[in-house]
Amino acid sequence: MTPAVSVLDRAWLSDQLVLASRLYPKATRQVLGVLWWYSASTVLLGPAVSGDDPALDAITLNLLPDGRLVDAKSVPFDGDPGPRLRGMLVASISAVAAVSGARERQLWAIATDSLSNRCLWVNQPSLALDLAADIPELPVPRFVSVRGRLFTRRVSCCLIYQGTDTPKCVSCPRQTPEARMARLIQQVG
Repeated sequence: MTPAVSVLDRAWLSDQLVLASRLYPKATRQVLGVLWWYSASTVLLGPAVSGDDPALDAITLNLLPDGRLVDAKSVPFDGDPGPRLRGMLVASISAVAAVSGARERQLWAIATDSLSNRCLWVNQPSLALDLAADIPELPVPRFVSVRGRLFTRRVSCCLIYQGTDTPKCVSCPRQTPEARMARLIQQVG
């Protein structure tokens, strides 16, 4: 287990981007930062969604040898998560931007989509809105219903298509709304 405050360590974070470059060989340093944060933010937001302490210094991370973050653990928390969640996001996003050159605004958008997805996984989309309400930097989480199934209406692009030969994700906002909806409908079946 790795303390989540490691995200603030420039050398550690730089090492994580080197590991990510093995998974995404075509990515520039900026794209690596976006791709790494897309995965990391999904994991880092887990404690907030489960009602545990979202503060960076309360979270421990489980990493695979290739650098991918697979889980985050924290301690139970009874207070208002808003300020602690905002603090975790401000510090983490600032660090990722500084080390990778990715734009902070783009990283905030990714955090919104990660929060929305985590809340959908536990069937609580309204929780995403509640948690985001006290964090002015976060774009408002958005959802779209496709044949009765709720999806995150993404405001961010993970840029995976720039790091590999993988096409854009089904819900990627970098395609026309019509193409995105057609792909979502096809996915639902």
